[in-house]
Amino acid sequence: MTTWITICDTCKQDGWDTGEMTQTDGEALATLVEAAATGLNEVRTRRVSCLMGCKNACNVAIQSAGKLNYTLGTFTPSAEAAEGIVAYATAHANSDTGQVPYREWPQAVKGHFVTRHPPLPKE
Repeated sequence: MTTWITICDTCKQDGWDTGEMTQTDGEALATLVEAAATGLNEVRTRRVSCLMGCKNACNVAIQSAGKLNYTLGTFTPSAEAAEGIVAYATAHANSDTGQVPYREWPQAVKGHFVTRHPPLPKE
């Protein structure tokens, strides 16, 4: 079953307005996550404008039908963060419930979990 990484592409970290930003922090993270997920069958990416987690920018959601879903945030747009997000999403995709044992979490996602959502009821 496919796990989706939903990336907020409008996220801006503190101080964004004082620099010469050509793209938002969310756009930068999205580009890195998309590159890290290239060629994977079990993980797909999509961008959205605003996950309403501005206090925790940069935000992503890890989602799949019938599984636990997660929101993660407070990432710095970096290759390490993107690779950790994709590695976690891959483990989520390979889990029957969406729950990934803590010992299997990539270091790059530890401390970044914001919320966990139970699967929606089937009816």
